[in-house]
Amino acid sequence: MRNLRNIRYNTWISSTELNGDAITSACWDPAKDEVLCTFGPSEQTGHIRMVRISEHVRASSIDIECQDVASWDAPSPNPDLAVDRVVSSHHFSDTLTTCLVLEGGDIVVVQESEGSNPQDGVHIEIMGSIDEGITAASWSPDEELLAITTKANTVVFMSRGFDGITDMTMTADDLKASKHVSVGWGKKETQFQGRGAKALRDPTIPEKVDQGVLSPHDDGSTIISWRGDGAYVAINSIEAGVRRVIRVYSRDGVLDSVSEPVDGMECALSWRPAGNLMASIQRLEDRVDVIFFERNGLRHGQFSLRPPEDRSLSEDQIRLEWNSDSTVLAVTLDDRIQLWTMGNYHWYLKQEIFTQKRPLCLTWHPEKPLRFVSAVSGKLLLAEYIFEIARGSLTPPYDYGAVAVVDGKTLKLTPFRTANIPPPMALFELQAPSPITDVAFSPANTFMAVLHQHGVDVYEWKVKGQRSVIPSLVGTVTHTKDSSDEDYAPLQVAVTENSVVHCLGFREGPEIQSYPFDRSTGEFSSNSGIYAGSMFGFVRLTQAGSTEVLVQDCLGRLHGVVNQQDELYSVRLPVQLPWSEVIDLAGNVIAVGLSRNGHLYANSRLLLKNCTSFLITPAHLIVTTTNHLVKFIHLVDVDNLEVPPDDPENDERCRNIERGARLVTAMPTNMSLVLQMPRGNLETIYPRAMVVAGIRQLIDAKEYGRAFSYCRTQRVDMNILYDHRPLQFLENVGLFLDQLKDASYIDLFLSSLRDEDVTQTMYRDTKGVRNQDLPEVASGGAAIGSAQDSSKVNVICDAVLSHLQSRKVKDHDTLQNIITANLCKIPPAYEDGLLVVATLLQEDGQLAEKAVEHICFLADVNTLYDEALGLYHLDLALLVAQQSQRDPREYLPFIQNLHQLPELRRKFAIDDHLGRYEKALAHLQSMQAHKEAQDYTVKHALYAAALKLYRYDQPNLTTLTGLYATYLESKSKFREAGLTHESLHDYTAATRCYRAAGASCWRECLFTAQQQSPPLTSDALADLAGTLAEALYEAKDYASAAAIHIDYLNSLENAIPCLCKGYLFADAMRLAAQRGRPELLETAVDPGLADALSSSTEFFADCKAQLRAQVPRILELRRKAAEDPLGFYEGERAGAGDIPDDVSVAASSRISTSASLFTRYTGKGAGSVGTVGTGVSRATSKNRKREEKKRARGRKGTVYEEEYLVNSVRRLVERVESTKSDTERLVFGLVRRSMHERARALENLAAEVVEACKAAVKEVFAGTGEKKATEEKEEGDGDWRPMGADAVLYENLEAAWRKQEPPKITGLERLSLLGS
Repeated sequence: MRNLRNIRYNTWISSTELNGDAITSACWDPAKDEVLCTFGPSEQTGHIRMVRISEHVRASSIDIECQDVASWDAPSPNPDLAVDRVVSSHHFSDTLTTCLVLEGGDIVVVQESEGSNPQDGVHIEIMGSIDEGITAASWSPDEELLAITTKANTVVFMSRGFDGITDMTMTADDLKASKHVSVGWGKKETQFQGRGAKALRDPTIPEKVDQGVLSPHDDGSTIISWRGDGAYVAINSIEAGVRRVIRVYSRDGVLDSVSEPVDGMECALSWRPAGNLMASIQRLEDRVDVIFFERNGLRHGQFSLRPPEDRSLSEDQIRLEWNSDSTVLAVTLDDRIQLWTMGNYHWYLKQEIFTQKRPLCLTWHPEKPLRFVSAVSGKLLLAEYIFEIARGSLTPPYDYGAVAVVDGKTLKLTPFRTANIPPPMALFELQAPSPITDVAFSPANTFMAVLHQHGVDVYEWKVKGQRSVIPSLVGTVTHTKDSSDEDYAPLQVAVTENSVVHCLGFREGPEIQSYPFDRSTGEFSSNSGIYAGSMFGFVRLTQAGSTEVLVQDCLGRLHGVVNQQDELYSVRLPVQLPWSEVIDLAGNVIAVGLSRNGHLYANSRLLLKNCTSFLITPAHLIVTTTNHLVKFIHLVDVDNLEVPPDDPENDERCRNIERGARLVTAMPTNMSLVLQMPRGNLETIYPRAMVVAGIRQLIDAKEYGRAFSYCRTQRVDMNILYDHRPLQFLENVGLFLDQLKDASYIDLFLSSLRDEDVTQTMYRDTKGVRNQDLPEVASGGAAIGSAQDSSKVNVICDAVLSHLQSRKVKDHDTLQNIITANLCKIPPAYEDGLLVVATLLQEDGQLAEKAVEHICFLADVNTLYDEALGLYHLDLALLVAQQSQRDPREYLPFIQNLHQLPELRRKFAIDDHLGRYEKALAHLQSMQAHKEAQDYTVKHALYAAALKLYRYDQPNLTTLTGLYATYLESKSKFREAGLTHESLHDYTAATRCYRAAGASCWRECLFTAQQQSPPLTSDALADLAGTLAEALYEAKDYASAAAIHIDYLNSLENAIPCLCKGYLFADAMRLAAQRGRPELLETAVDPGLADALSSSTEFFADCKAQLRAQVPRILELRRKAAEDPLGFYEGERAGAGDIPDDVSVAASSRISTSASLFTRYTGKGAGSVGTVGTGVSRATSKNRKREEKKRARGRKGTVYEEEYLVNSVRRLVERVESTKSDTERLVFGLVRRSMHERARALENLAAEVVEACKAAVKEVFAGTGEKKATEEKEEGDGDWRPMGADAVLYENLEAAWRKQEPPKITGLERLSLLGS
């Protein structure tokens, strides 16, 4: 679909100083981007002159400068050759050397100096000579080999230093090298011709076998052509007396193959750099074909050249030349150059360049694929082209998808919105009077201008309904030519909406001519022109109503030439960008340009470095990248243009495409994008970004019908119809239903709803600015419905139901939608839907059956059957059951039995059958069946419901409460059971339950025991109190145990030890004094103080020893881990001679073929390798459990030791902090009993341990792992986690890296009385 468009055209004519000599050769200097050409020798003088041609780009012009390099006499060394001839010229940029190979046999090297003047220090040397004479020569693409053919039919290979490598003789025996077996590639005999034709002859036998008859116009020349990689070279020469043959030699000089005989084949030869084909010429009686050969010499297709309109090609000397990237084949005729491209196995004639005379040579630039130089007698032609798609407007509603493809005089035109026709076919074909050069569309697709060699044809675009019809020719303008204008070359064309045609051409320099067109008369006004300077091409305008004409110059500046005045535009591009387009966003002008190396610019800002193609719609800048992605960039101001990341899975602005795909056109109206693959076929896709953007626009315009249609066809979640504008949707529910019309569409929409705002999840507006013209509510907002029914789905269903139920006439479709709306709620409103069917049963039985079929389609029929029974509507239940797979022998007797029951008993039976036991219990209560209700309550444990129902029926309430108490006791809920028995004044059972509830209910137990009637004996009460006191002592509730001993057992001797055990020395002393028992201070309080002192001293001593042992060990382990992580975490390994450079303790890859940090601790022996080496997974639950046990033990020397010690220190500090209050009370008690030395010793010991704990907290819990953990998380693979035993070590390392909150420890309050 791409055309060749000229972006540089210039000519240089030799001056009188060169005596009008013809140019004999030309070659490129790619380093300086200059051309070296030679003049002579000629018949008048045997003199060779070499000049260097360079172009200088300036703001106002592009000037050509000629500098002489060298000149020397070159007489013919062979008496049989009157005038010597340059056979080959090649420039070596690395050494500033030019090599000339002459027909007489000399090989001349011209060495230039590095100064600014190429004539200074030029050295000319004849490197060697071949006496027989040279017929052809060519350097290999890597510039290391020179292939030469001599007039003695030999082939010589020379090195870069001109040393002979090998030589071969071309003989008739070479023709036996290949045994050709033709299968008729692309021939008529291998094509399907019907059953009758195949029956007549063998299709494997060709109709005619070529013998290699020479063409009468063959000039006998020899041509050499290398393959692009330099591995093979092909030589096209005449084998005397036999035929013309193409020999293929390897780089070592070994004959690889020869071509099959072809009648009329001539000397032209060019090997496609890609390597798959060699092109040559076959001249037949009625036509001239370009034929192709494979490397093995077999034919591989052909195409016919198209003769000019005024003559035939019978006398033309034709040469072929592939460009460097194998995309264009140049064919030189006697008066023109043709540029051919191939797509979908069709050859397109893209350009014809008139030269008036036969081009002597054509040389492509080795690094810029579409730039060439051609020598025509005394004139040098320099031209450069780009591949560009001629597409129409992309602005709705003018986005017809129009694409024009040039093919000689034929313009293939396809509007993709009307018909998606793949190339080389087209919907319309327009004929031009001469070969077409360029095509352009007006910004609103109103006009199309076709530029050809003779003039410009203007067509008007026609539309019939939504379909494009063939454009009509409305005017033609012819280039005015006289004797001085023969060299005029039309290059580009542009047309505006006000029907003005602008042509960029080259006469003596570039110029722009304007032709205003009058649509009323159909005639063009007189043209006017301006000098174009360095302007090289028109810039495409996106705005449909624009009448401006912009031209870009070679410096990237934009010029407005609409009024035949050169006015600089407001924006510019940083450099010359061949592909450019300008868009105006409400006065914010953006110029977008693409360079040859894939750099995409917006004004001067670089957006992408790997762009392959782009186009602009009113909403997006669409680009394709070398990563085979198509990206959508929202059009905002230049500074806020955001290029989406390469994340096609999560970002709607990015999508995967086929490798090498390029953009052809876009149709925002259809939400589609057309791409062309490298092989030429087309693909039309509907990118999610375009589709969602189009749906949003339709919703904003309240075109819900079209929006729904696109959601349905493009599989877009239909929740967007509501989520994009919730309030607008709820206000226009009627419009929505009217536009959808079809009831099945409404059902589809309702069934697709879910409680999710898709505009915040899968269809997030990536532009960042959401339309807020109307105040919107959240998707889950309760715009309609009650406060408890705030689900989005229920809000929409209620809105639809409200509108449907308000209709006066409810036909079948309306009822169907009502049922669907009810059943699509969350949870489904089965009862409401069934009530609609129940209403229909009374009005129209036939319609009710259809409604039942529909509701059974939407929901599980068994659920519906149960719901119908729950409505106590037996006829409806029967109708639903008939739609199910139930056995009639099952449900018919059941329904018949229900018919025979009284109403309340029937409802009870139904609710009991459906498992709605609470409702069934209510029916029993209504029937006054209290005994049955009590049994039913016990059977189904309905105590809460029963107590609620019988709240005001005291006799039955008492019975049910007793049953409930028994139930609670059976479930071991003794505390609640005791409370229930107590409410019934059953204190004996209450005492039993409170006692079973445990020591926490000792107060309730003793209370109920004393309330029993008859009351308990004193011994029984004492026994109960003693049991409770022992239980409280075991539960370490010493204060409560002491209270029982004092209040119920009157045992002060037992109460005081309990208080001392709980460090409640003040209460113990108080009781001894209160009861008048001072002797107990010495016999009970002092021993209690001694025991507490002993246990506290032992505890603090153990803590001190533990801190002294564990804290230094922790610091030692951390030091070892920091100094040698691998040695610390792995230990010594067998065969671990090479230590990896990466000493990070985090796993840095998902798999490893060498032993990892986990090897030592996950059951692998020495010298083992990882999972990849063994192929056996160790991620098992058994290994994990074993490793977790190792981690819990924290054995010394293991990787888990540090974590175990840290946790041990934490627990110790927490215990010290918790026992500090007890210690303070103990010290106080010791002082009160005059034990000052003991109190002072204990206080000092406790203070020492507290200070040691504070120091340990600072050292052990320093929190230095936070930064390290963050770095490891960034460097590692955050998505991967080990499995099995590896996971235990991984969790241990994570715990070490994670910052741990230190335990809190406060100071000890010391007594000043002790003087410490």
